[in-house]
Amino acid sequence: MMRYDLVIFDNDGVLVDSEPISNRVLAAYLTELGHPTTYEESIRDYMGSAVHRIHDLVLERTGRQLPADFDTTLHSRIFEAFDRELQPIKGAAEVLEYLVASGIPYCVASSGTHERIRVGHARTGLDEWFEESWIFSAEDVGRGKPTPDLFLHAARSMGVEPARCVVVEDSPLGVQAARAAGMDVYGYTGMTPAERLTEAGVNGLFGAMAELPQLLA
Repeated sequence: MMRYDLVIFDNDGVLVDSEPISNRVLAAYLTELGHPTTYEESIRDYMGSAVHRIHDLVLERTGRQLPADFDTTLHSRIFEAFDRELQPIKGAAEVLEYLVASGIPYCVASSGTHERIRVGHARTGLDEWFEESWIFSAEDVGRGKPTPDLFLHAARSMGVEPARCVVVEDSPLGVQAARAAGMDVYGYTGMTPAERLTEAGVNGLFGAMAELPQLLA
């Protein structure tokens, strides 16, 4: 018997394998702008967060603001890389198929923009599994993860109490947001070390999508 009334998926790194691509592009762009950043530092500081966090941290650390066209240029470069490289997370489509067959509602709540989510789903074929009303972005709430706003907005929009929701995440910031929203959360260790997700407060860990249905049941 299903323990939850709604499964909320993070997108980047959970449904689409975009984190290596986007963090490589981000690190290179920040370095180009005079803010030397390695790929590993980008993963550590920005993975799972909305783009406003990049602006906030750069300003806090350097006292300099990023260019006005930073977001537009960053997304353009990421989308170009998506065209060449983006793949779905192995097993993601099968998990969504399982949820549909089981009659279990689900949605996606991502720090990325609506455009980024749509582009990623279209490139990987996952768009067939999501109605527009099942897609939520940090754009909808103003404050992204680690605040709980996005997950609470998704639950409210889907008509489910937070305590009856479970979140599937791969970043410590996302785990913190889910816990702050009063939701259970399972951590995908595809890119993030298990200990970092454990420290953030996950209820359980899994390393392959095929393991997720059993955790949810």
